[in-house]
Amino acid sequence: MSDEFLTVADVAERLKLNQQTVRNWIDRGELAAHHVGRRVRIRREDFDALLQAGYTTSRRSDPTTGAAASLWDGVVPEPVAPTRY
Repeated sequence: MSDEFLTVADVAERLKLNQQTVRNWIDRGELAAHHVGRRVRIRREDFDALLQAGYTTSRRSDPTTGAAASLWDGVVPEPVAPTRY
């Protein structure tokens, strides 16, 4: 077992994401993390597992999959044409 740990900033930088996105994954249990006081550390093995599973940052853009499905109840709204003034 490796003792290498990453910070939220490390993970965000490696994936070219905002740090809040990584924190959201941790809060939702999608990425395991260890809290030491107010600090958060991610085991390198857990980060590698996330990559192997295939992380996605576009779940909200498709309302028929992931967490957004419950918001839309599986119904995709019709696109609205832009209004011209």
